Amino acid sequence: MTVAIIHTGCANIFSVETALDRLGVPHILAEQPAEASGADRLILPGVGAARPAMEKLQSAGWDAALVAETRPLLGICLGMQLLFETSEEGGVECLGLLPGHVMAMAAFDGGRLPHMGWNRLHFEIADDPMLAGIDEGDHVYFVHGYAVPVTNHTVASSAHDMRFSAMVRRGSVMGCQFHPERSGKTGARILNNFLEFGA
Repeated sequence: MTVAIIHTGCANIFSVETALDRLGVPHILAEQPAEASGADRLILPGVGAARPAMEKLQSAGWDAALVAETRPLLGICLGMQLLFETSEEGGVECLGLLPGHVMAMAAFDGGRLPHMGWNRLHFEIADDPMLAGIDEGDHVYFVHGYAVPVTNHTVASSAHDMRFSAMVRRGSVMGCQFHPERSGKTGARILNNFLEFGA
């Protein structure tokens, strides 16, 4: 099993690499699709802004490659948002692998933006394989100011005033709005579920 981490130029690549090291999973950093040809799984990480991340993917040819991709793909944080059709962050068109749109989170009394810290998971599709070994109410770590409302493909939701998609899946395309690589044992189990998906 080898995982290719797609190089988006974003800030959480090292933490994803470290999490895979802890799980004993070989991985490569792929600037271009051809560099990931021997990998069994793909991870699209992301911390930063949607427009420069999409520009990086487009310039490397990842946008077209991911549309045609059949291997399991996991988007993390911004990487999950890029799986959808559009983002209000910069008014950018994204990959369109999942139906839906990324929205700016609204400020509210008693809350702060960006949403940063530990929050609970609420199951929307309790028998989804991505939730194997995870309990309703388990905590995971978020850092984001944009979010996707709950859709038919939402596996688990969370709330920061608004209810939003915390985990999504359609076929072999999966996403976590939180950072599994920074979410302790729960995050490690979710990464493991991704690695075992379809195996």
